[in-house]
Amino acid sequence: MKVGVFGAAGRMGTTVRQAVEAASDLNLAAAVDPAGDGPSFRPDREAMTEAGVEVAIDFTVPSAAVDNALWCAANGIHAVIGTSGIGGGALERLRAAFPEEGPLACLVVPNFAVGAVLMMRFAELAAPWFDTAEIVELHHDAKVDAPSGTAVQTAERIAAASSEWAPDPTTVETVAGSRGGSGPGGIRIHSVRLRGLVAHQEVLLGAAGQTLTLRHDSLDRQSFVPGILLALRGAGDRPGLTVGLDRLLGI
Repeated sequence: MKVGVFGAAGRMGTTVRQAVEAASDLNLAAAVDPAGDGPSFRPDREAMTEAGVEVAIDFTVPSAAVDNALWCAANGIHAVIGTSGIGGGALERLRAAFPEEGPLACLVVPNFAVGAVLMMRFAELAAPWFDTAEIVELHHDAKVDAPSGTAVQTAERIAAASSEWAPDPTTVETVAGSRGGSGPGGIRIHSVRLRGLVAHQEVLLGAAGQTLTLRHDSLDRQSFVPGILLALRGAGDRPGLTVGLDRLLGI
């Protein structure tokens, strides 16, 4: 399978290129990045069509990732988006461009770490049994968006699993924002940006007399490789828009 990478010169782009090059059933056909240095990089996405790319993966920024995916839809290429921060309006545009009855697929994956996907599923299962929930996500100091796509998706899934949450008791904030942001379902999300981190998240669930903490840590970008390869290999089997790796994992 011929693979193209948008944002190929970045840290995640480099990880993807190395993973594809090491896979015997995948072929790195195009590396697109205006910031790329060397003959293996191209600044224009037409390199994808010229190389006969079958599936393209994107690690750029949300606006560019959506535009690139729409371009892929118009050019007969499956799209995998690894850029976080893809909102509801953008998802609707992608859903229209990649209809379920069509031949092409678009996968939007907030987190490629299989452990993180399982953490979200476990939180979803646990939510109906608890009265309060908060999310703490921690990332490296170069991440520009907050909260993370994983945290938002986790809050959405927890909120969908249970609507019976105790009210926030806070009436006075001596430091503005100290209670974090109010996410889906009113679930509080706290974002940490710290040098030395990669990608981490805790889901805190509480009820009378007990708490449950679910935590996932990506200690190295290699933690994303199995999920990336799964998405690239499985994209063509699921026409239309798919959000997350759950269905590819069968959970």
